[in-house]
Amino acid sequence: MLEISAGGVVFRHNEQGELQVQLIQDRYGKVSLPKGKMEAGETVEQTALREIEEETGLKGVIVAPIDQIKYQYEHSEHGTVNKEVHYYLVEAVGGKHQAQVEEIRGVDWFEPLEAWRRQKQSGYDNNHRIVAGALQLLGISVS
Repeated sequence: MLEISAGGVVFRHNEQGELQVQLIQDRYGKVSLPKGKMEAGETVEQTALREIEEETGLKGVIVAPIDQIKYQYEHSEHGTVNKEVHYYLVEAVGGKHQAQVEEIRGVDWFEPLEAWRRQKQSGYDNNHRIVAGALQLLGISVS
């Protein structure tokens, strides 16, 4: 069975013109990115934008694809599930910034290198290359 999810790394320029990157804190207290499962009739791009809006309250536009994460997990009914998560670089263009409390603990904006520090310190390992890829697309190199 194949399960497809999509999400993104959201960015904006604040009132002072400074670049900021959004990170969420998931229900386990880890730094993460908004994402979720594709629904029938959706494209992966539509899924990414819908999930970002549901989890963070923000409307966005896709700037570029970042990368995919692929892994397997065991499901009690379906057995082995092949999971694909597609990530996009998304610019925030509207909406009201608020966490979907049923899904996540919090959502906030960070200066890009602070976002990278937090990802490395308390994010999921497989998201390192996603956040690094997003920052690279924004012209910021990290190691």
